[in-house]
Amino acid sequence: MNISRRGALKVAALGAVAATGVREAEARERPVPPEDATGMLYDSTLCIGCKACVAACRRANELTLERDSTLYDDSVDLTGHTANIIKLHQGDEGYAFVKQQCMHCVDPACASACMMGSFQKRENGIVTWVPDKCIGCRYCQIACPFDVPKFEWDSPLPRMVKCQMCLDKAGGQEPGQLRDGVDPACCEVCPREAVIYGDYEELKAEAQARLDANPERYNPRVYGLDDLGGTQVLYLAPAGVEFSDLGLPEYGPESVPHTPVGLQHKIYKGFVAPVALYAVLAGLTWRSRRQADAEAGQEVAT
Repeated sequence: MNISRRGALKVAALGAVAATGVREAEARERPVPPEDATGMLYDSTLCIGCKACVAACRRANELTLERDSTLYDDSVDLTGHTANIIKLHQGDEGYAFVKQQCMHCVDPACASACMMGSFQKRENGIVTWVPDKCIGCRYCQIACPFDVPKFEWDSPLPRMVKCQMCLDKAGGQEPGQLRDGVDPACCEVCPREAVIYGDYEELKAEAQARLDANPERYNPRVYGLDDLGGTQVLYLAPAGVEFSDLGLPEYGPESVPHTPVGLQHKIYKGFVAPVALYAVLAGLTWRSRRQADAEAGQEVAT
């Protein structure tokens, strides 16, 4: 298809509209945790790698062992059978454990990517999976910067498995509602209180208090305060250990959905931009076809 100079200018004008959308997308208001937000604080310096949290999580969420082992839970990664895992980092500075689970992001990429609204930011800011809405597309797996949601491949009625702060399924409560007065299973059983549950603002204050009291013991920042838009699961690492060493991505303060969501909202607002683009392309196609028909008629006449 041949595009005239005027047509090219029209397309360029639409590009300018899109560029304006990008600039406005960059100014998208950053989500913040709800006032009643809860969360977890994991202190790697206190963890002994016993995996009591892994076993308790499995029992609380009715997840089966991956392997034929009845003596020890030896899961090595998050899968459709485990929503919480302890990993070991070994480096020149020594070793450190890390608890891998859903981070309950303030601006969750999984919820942004889910076309059906199966992943939602619910009560207390907890990110939950609603099975009745899920179509199994697994876009959430691709979108999550922490590689957390996992598909239950070997089940006829598969779930997307991830930490949901131990929701009370047996109590008949709505998805997203915590069991009254009961901490998540991993926090209940930890013998060293390496992972604790509570009010999000109080956890932030507790993390900072630990850094201030023992600066020589810790990496001097709290992971999750600003990383990727903020997470409601916070981490403290030992001195000399980078969070990237523990498998926590260092992508900066902007959340994954920040720019694309803002851009989509701008471009598709009122559906004006898509309609304008289709109109321009249709006009260019019609004009090219008329020109081709005219040239064909001249050839026949000669």
